[in-house]
Amino acid sequence: MKRTSEELMTYLDNLVETYNKTSFIKDDPISIPKKFRKKQDKEIMGFWVAMLSWGQRITIINKANELVKLMDNAPYDFILNHEEKDRKIFADFKHRTFQYTDTLYFLSFFQAYYKKHKSLETAFTSGMHEDDVNVENGIKQFHDTFFSLDYAPQRTRKHVSTPTRNSKCKRINMFLRWMVRKDKNKVDFGIWKNIKTSQLLIPLDVHVERVGRALGLIERKQNDWKTVLELTERLREFCPEDPVKYDFALFGLGVLKKKGVLESIKNA
Repeated sequence: MKRTSEELMTYLDNLVETYNKTSFIKDDPISIPKKFRKKQDKEIMGFWVAMLSWGQRITIINKANELVKLMDNAPYDFILNHEEKDRKIFADFKHRTFQYTDTLYFLSFFQAYYKKHKSLETAFTSGMHEDDVNVENGIKQFHDTFFSLDYAPQRTRKHVSTPTRNSKCKRINMFLRWMVRKDKNKVDFGIWKNIKTSQLLIPLDVHVERVGRALGLIERKQNDWKTVLELTERLREFCPEDPVKYDFALFGLGVLKKKGVLESIKNA
């Protein structure tokens, strides 16, 4: 028997309480920016780790720790003060298709950006309007800002997505969740104040997508930006002020990998 909308909301709210816990942090890439106190350190490592977040979580965490070590365990200080010759130590840093060329551009962008701005938040909010329902315009603006340097490599564009290409923008939306959301459980940072939690969009990875479909929250057959908007709108019906809190529920349920879990949640 299919759940009613109210029953589904209760079911998901209970799952949020189950998975939105600090015990979740140690096995998740968010554990890397959690190492730092300075806002800019959290931004730099949060963004970089989010962009590297595909594949096994333990591998992502290990590669991110390698990156932190290369920056002398002080990302913001390194970004601001390093010289071009200091970038040679990153030559062997790779993660899947993320190569030395991409690392060099990330270092170049961050250095150029932080010499002019105090927070990465501005790169998003400068493209947003007062009446924006969600962060779509902000993500588009960030993409344009990130690749604004004259020597931006074409190959690096595949690592930083944009709704303009109808991408899911999963990693960008995950990073925004980390920076913007704030609640009593303190999993997310909540250090950005000019983007509303209600404007966030669901990070649509394979687990969230499968569970969302199993629960009847997604009707669109494709798996793209419009699907992100569709799922977020459905979740907004349950919690208009914080629809992305259900990322904990959908992702948490999806990674259980118990036999028949998707089939079991369709009914009962």
